Parts: sequence; structure tokens; C-alpha cells
Amino acid sequence: MPPAGTSSGDGNKQWAWLGLLKWTLAHQDGTVPSSESPTMMSDEDKAFLEKVMSEGIIDESERMQFVLKEFSNAMEYYKQRASSSQQTAAEEKEDQPPPDEDDLEDLLQELRDIVEQVDYARGFVNIKGCNYLLGAISATTTPSSSEPVVPNRLRNMCLGILATLAQNNPPVQKELMELGAVKILSDIFLLEMSLTPISTKIRTMQALSAMVRCYDLTEAVFEQLPQAPLLMVRGLSTDPSISNASLRSKTLFFFSAFLTSDTATRDRANTFRHAIAMIADTDSLYLKGSDDDQDNLDGVAIQLRESAISLIQQLLERRLAVTLLLQRKQHLVSLGIQRIQQLRSARGEEAEFTSVELKHWESLLVQLARSEPEEETVIAGKT
Repeated sequence: MPPAGTSSGDGNKQWAWLGLLKWTLAHQDGTVPSSESPTMMSDEDKAFLEKVMSEGIIDESERMQFVLKEFSNAMEYYKQRASSSQQTAAEEKEDQPPPDEDDLEDLLQELRDIVEQVDYARGFVNIKGCNYLLGAISATTTPSSSEPVVPNRLRNMCLGILATLAQNNPPVQKELMELGAVKILSDIFLLEMSLTPISTKIRTMQALSAMVRCYDLTEAVFEQLPQAPLLMVRGLSTDPSISNASLRSKTLFFFSAFLTSDTATRDRANTFRHAIAMIADTDSLYLKGSDDDQDNLDGVAIQLRESAISLIQQLLERRLAVTLLLQRKQHLVSLGIQRIQQLRSARGEEAEFTSVELKHWESLLVQLARSEPEEETVIAGKT
């Protein structure tokens, strides 16, 4: 089944989710079965309602419904705007006023806050909320185009809601996997900057991380995705035209968890060997540091080094990518000794700020000294 936003044929097919959203809003709220008939309010219910009204308590279910209705209206506008370019002047319908993007962004942030609560997250998923978010994120001007219809600031909010829903939530992760979300977002991430700006790439990586991490099923799907190794390489890139400090940090967090999970294998490490090599390169900013004064001032460079060294150490401990890492042993040891000397000479706040990095370097040098090469394998009849 083609992913949302990339189906062939009539352009309306990629907006099918919008019709579903409208129907859902008209028939159910996701908190009770749609077939349940309304009943008269009891005196107790009336008393509670009066208390709610007097104290100004917000009904989260109603607010979620309200946000989704506003979202639906906005998406109808973007759908109309996308289709109007394919219509003649005689065919064009009366334009609907554009949504207030500032207000809609605030509402989507409110929705994100609501679905942080497990019960409301479940209700949101019950009314196919993930479909609507993916539909908005991946909607394009035409089925064959990659140009997004929905403004990036709103796509970013939808990506943030997906990340919140999926975080440590296997049922939602499974739902998103079945919707093809991992591939959809991976494809969007790999588009050029004019189609997916770096702010959207950051949110996309964050959402992918939440969808994949800590769930063996989604990790297995991601591992088999052909573009996954390239996605990691792009996210970890030190080229300022491709990535930035925030994207590198989120990618490294995701990559580290993925490579050191309980289901990680040598095959997985081998599949992502190019990304591992980027981190273990002693000339890169992951181990050497950043030339950007702001990065150093904000501690970004130190945080990246801490994470990179910790990952290399864990890979060696688990006998993953050992050959690749031991090929760089001399350079790693040389840089480690130099860095340890610098860190041990630090005083005051600087010493406290870099204490974690110092421990990581010391542990890594010990691990490098203990690590033995991997056993040779038989290839084409030779050892």
C-alpha cells in the first residue's frame, strides 16, 4: 500500500484521511464507542458540570475535539489551495479564508500537551489521529510531487505530536509502523533542504527516534529499511549545509540507543558501519571537538564527545564493529591520552563540567587495551 502523500492517480486520494477525520469528528470523540446512545444527565452529573463551569476546569476531551476541528478546517484550506492550481478559472470554487497559523500552532501545542497523558493518547489513536498527522506531514501539491502543501511550522508541530505519542509506547509504535510511518518520515528527511528544511529534519529525526527506539519490532523494520544507513549518515554529517548541532545531537542519541539495544547484532553494526566510522573518526568534531565557539560555550561539543566516546566503548564491550574500531585504535589512543591530560589539568567549574568526559576517555582507553580482534570468517573458501 503506497504511503500517504505518494499515492498515484487522482490527487484527492492523498487527502482521503481528511474525509475520515471529518466523519470521525461528526460521529465520535475517541473516548466512548460511537454506537453508545446519549443518556439524560443525573443530578450528580449536573452538580459536577456546574462545579467545572464555576471553577473553569477544562475538559481535555472537548479541547481535543475542538483542536481537531480547527485542524480539519485548516487542512481543507490547504487541500483547496493545492487543487486550485490544477483547475481552470471557471472550475475554481470560492476561496475559503486562510487559517491563522499562529493560532493553529498554539492549538497543536495544546494537543501535544493533552496527548502526553496516556488515556488521551489512547483516545487520540482510537480516532485514527496518527493517520491525520501523517497525512498533513506528507501531503504534497500533486501525488507525484515532493513539495509540501502544509507550512513547515505546522508540519513540525504534527511531527512533535507524533514523537510525544510514540515515546515509550509500543502500541502506538506498532500502529505507526503499520501505517508505514517509518518509511514516510525517512523519505521526507532525505529530501533536499528546499523541500525539508533543517528545522523539519530535526523534528523528523526526533519523531523517528521515538517510533523506533526501545521496541524490537520497529527496530527490526528500521534496520531493514534501505535508506536507513544514509539517513543516519546525513543526520550525523558535520557539513553545515546538511546538518547542525541540534540535528547531530538528536541523531547520535537515536543511533546510540539503536546500536546498543538488546536486539542489536553484528549485522546491524555492519549495516550502519559508515555512520559508526564517522563517529570514530578522530578528526571529526565528535571526538576532536567543534571549531564553533558558540558550540563550545553551550557545551554542545562536550555533550557530543561524551555520547560518542560512550557509544564506542559500549560497542567494544559488546563485540560490535570491533574490526572497524580497532583499525582506528592508534589514533583513538593518541587522541585519548592528549585529551585526558587536558581534562586532568582543568580546575574549578571547568573540571566539574568535563568530569564525565574524562571518565569516558579513561574507560575507553582501558577497553581499547583489552579488546581483541574479531575472529576471521571464511569468505569464498578462504580464511
